[in-house]
Amino acid sequence: MSKLPNLGTTIFTVMSKLANDHQAINLSQGFPNFPVDPKLTGILERKATEDVHQYMPMPGSPAIRTEISAMIEKVYGRSLNPDGELLITAGATQAIFTAIMALVENGDEVIVLDPAYDCYDPTIRLSGGTPIHIPLNDSYQPDWEKINAACNEKTRMIITNNPHNPSGRMWNDSDFDALEELMENNERILWLSDEVYEFITFENDHISAHHRPALHDRSIITSSFGKTFHITGWKMGYMVAPEALMSEIKKVHQFNVFCVNSVAQASLTEYLPQVDVNQLGAFYQEKRDLFTSLMKESRFKLLPCDGTYFQLADYSEISDESDVDFCKRLTTEFGVAAIPVSVFNDPPIDRKHIRFCFAKDDNTLIKATEKLCKI
Repeated sequence: MSKLPNLGTTIFTVMSKLANDHQAINLSQGFPNFPVDPKLTGILERKATEDVHQYMPMPGSPAIRTEISAMIEKVYGRSLNPDGELLITAGATQAIFTAIMALVENGDEVIVLDPAYDCYDPTIRLSGGTPIHIPLNDSYQPDWEKINAACNEKTRMIITNNPHNPSGRMWNDSDFDALEELMENNERILWLSDEVYEFITFENDHISAHHRPALHDRSIITSSFGKTFHITGWKMGYMVAPEALMSEIKKVHQFNVFCVNSVAQASLTEYLPQVDVNQLGAFYQEKRDLFTSLMKESRFKLLPCDGTYFQLADYSEISDESDVDFCKRLTTEFGVAAIPVSVFNDPPIDRKHIRFCFAKDDNTLIKATEKLCKI
């Protein structure tokens, strides 16, 4: 008897295997292919020879929690208690899983805004909750009328992702005002704010849950060192939550992973004071702008991209195939792998949009767009 009977192999695994089998350029899965900051790898090399190879404390080393708290205060102006409100996690996905398992019970409903990252739904189901999928509008922005209509006495949590994967869109102040009003009218609802791309923003600054003190006592914020410092294989993230909620989250965390990679924690502790996370957006904006400029001669229509390292493209002038079939043919016949956006929705919504990852070195982007412009 399966607890997740309708869940199969993820589209990311399918497309990456297809790309490998056909020697296609892989712009599907969201991982960079350029080097990590040599300053960080140098620290890692040195830390590997030090006495940092045993278990760290369950919530993370005091040193790294202190440095993260300092970074949050510098970036967002929010002062935290690093002992009670901060948890080091094995990536943001583990943080999300742990928070949902700790705080969602049998019979609870959780609002998910589609298209959504694929870990939300199965984790809600494993917790005994019911995911309530609400589609974003055609511009990939929240439809607050539909969201409010979905709330009832069973609603325990709303999960948001900003900047948004897969669309690359960002919320504005009015969206957060609407969320505050919704939560004022529904005192049982918690807010799980997935902010893994928080430092990868372009023309407009990221608005964070950290900026909304009225909701701090009901918000759980997840962040990712993997995305921020393009070290996805380290699986390092962190979570911020009020002490009352964090105490419940830690109960699950200690029996899930207990503690997180000690060498990585030691390395990031030394690295954090030496890096300006606010410079990351400019780096990725150059990547976005290069990709969009190279795609001008293509038949794809590129959609607005406010943040993340993903670019959506409308292919409706090229084909009327489903986005899944088009992505497979794009890989096998034209040598570039992308992700169909319909798979981020439940039920699937096919707008003829596909997602490219531009977190690649310039040579990869040039070669990929040469192929795309020939379609």
